[in-house]
Amino acid sequence: MKNVKLLGLALLFTIAGLNNVNAQFGGLKDKLLKIGTAQGAKALGVDQFLKQPAAITTSFEDVNREGEMMPDFKSKEKFQPLYLLPKNPEGGYVLCEGYYEMTNKSYCLKAGTFAPSKGDGYMFAPVLGPKEEIVVSILKSAEKHPEVEQHDIQVLLWTIIARTKFADYSGQVKLTAVKLLTPKQLTQLEGGALGVLPFDVMEKAKDKLPSAVKAVFEAENNIRQLVASGNYTYADMEKYAIIAGMAPPRSDVPSGIWTKHPDGYYIRYFPSGYSITKVQIYVPKELLANGNKLIYDAAGDIACPANTGSQRLAQTNEPLEANYSLKLTTACNPK
Repeated sequence: MKNVKLLGLALLFTIAGLNNVNAQFGGLKDKLLKIGTAQGAKALGVDQFLKQPAAITTSFEDVNREGEMMPDFKSKEKFQPLYLLPKNPEGGYVLCEGYYEMTNKSYCLKAGTFAPSKGDGYMFAPVLGPKEEIVVSILKSAEKHPEVEQHDIQVLLWTIIARTKFADYSGQVKLTAVKLLTPKQLTQLEGGALGVLPFDVMEKAKDKLPSAVKAVFEAENNIRQLVASGNYTYADMEKYAIIAGMAPPRSDVPSGIWTKHPDGYYIRYFPSGYSITKVQIYVPKELLANGNKLIYDAAGDIACPANTGSQRLAQTNEPLEANYSLKLTTACNPK
């Protein structure tokens, strides 16, 4: 019996020792991974490193300006609440003829840029880039999880835009990712992701970049550092993502300009900062003349600034301060 007790104690000490070794080597493993990332960046070469694609590539060049209309187009019409339109089972709203508007949640999709100003012109463009599926999935999933704070979703989007490795996620942003993405999508966050770049690589890279691109590149690396540290506030993250001041507006793309959507209706955007956007839509009667079904699903839309120094704004189907006691004043009988 005494031998059995001694054997049991020996096993406990052995397991405890192994756990201690694993803990020590686990920390060593993390350090080695970070060193490997730095050495990998150096081995790849700064020129090749800079050619790595952005997570979201949408730019004003992706805006189709054919059919655009100036702000005075339909300016005297009365707009009804967009959120009162019938819901589409796969997401979004079934459009009817007429004029509709909604003030909804929106998200910054470009770190190291200026917040929107009243003079900025924004036009429709689709979400494009290696992480477009992930970004759209987050926005759609967020509709089903109203308990997740908008700030937490914004931080998650910034970490993805900054091409942060999921292995570096910690704290609240990791919990948000696990709640809004599937296990398969979480593994996809590793693809094309970057580690925290060492100082000498950052300096060499910045020397090769124009000032506007340099600010974005540096902001993304700072965001990766914050996420990897696990010790940051929303204000810390916002400080790197949003540049103080305003980008000069383009005179040929005024605030309130209409984009003719690929589906034929007209859409325009009025941002209030980066987290709130008022969207207006005009649906011509002829679009629905043959029983066509039109869907407005904002989760795949970006309000894209004409000025490249301003932020791309991901749109959502989530209205702010909705009043469901209101009624549509025109007949809406979607097929």
